[in-house]
Parts: sequence; C-alpha cells; structure tokens
Amino acid sequence: MTPQPSAAAGADGAELHAGAVLSALADPTRRALVQELSRRPTTTATALAAQLPISRQAVAKHLATLAGAGLVATERAGRETRYRLTPDPLDDAIRWIAEVGGQWDRRLERLRRHVAGE
Repeated sequence: MTPQPSAAAGADGAELHAGAVLSALADPTRRALVQELSRRPTTTATALAAQLPISRQAVAKHLATLAGAGLVATERAGRETRYRLTPDPLDDAIRWIAEVGGQWDRRLERLRRHVAGE
C-alpha cells in the first residue's frame, strides 16, 4: 500500500515525502529489506527472499511499497529486475524529525521557564 499524501494544512512537499518514507519504514519487514539493500549495490527479489522468512512475491510487494516512497529504484537486467537502495528520501524524513524535535524542545523550554517563574 503506497502512502497517500496528507491533506493537513501547511503540509509541504518535503513533509509529505517524509510521511511516505516513515510510513514505508513502519513495517519491520521493509526495514529489514532496506538493511539488506544497504549491504549490496543491487540485488533481486529472489536473493532478498533467501535472507528473509517470506516468499519472493511478498518481498516484491514490499519492494514496490519502498519504491513508491522513493527508497528503492528498479532496473531491468535481461529477465531480472534488480533493486537498489536510494537513500536520499531519508533526508526529508530526517529533516522533518529534526524540525519537529526542535519545535518541541522550544515549547518545553518555554513551559519550563513559565513553571519556574522566569
């Protein structure tokens, strides 16, 4: 299932992309696939399935979700489809997490000062 963009007010492209990445990575099998893909330049769904307790078809479905979030690219090599990790979309997610974390840090600091009577 490919994540759908949120209709949240003020959501920009980077935030929507971060949401798609985080949604794709919410599944532990997809996180395991990302780890496996990070260990090699390209691979097939069959080779990935050999590393996991799921079928090649299930791996291919998870890879399609990761591709929908921009985390995986595919290329045909003869009869095979080869997959490679494209980690750049993780940057959007990292920036979004850092931004939200910074906002909460500032809010909590204001609350701390208010409670302390500063």
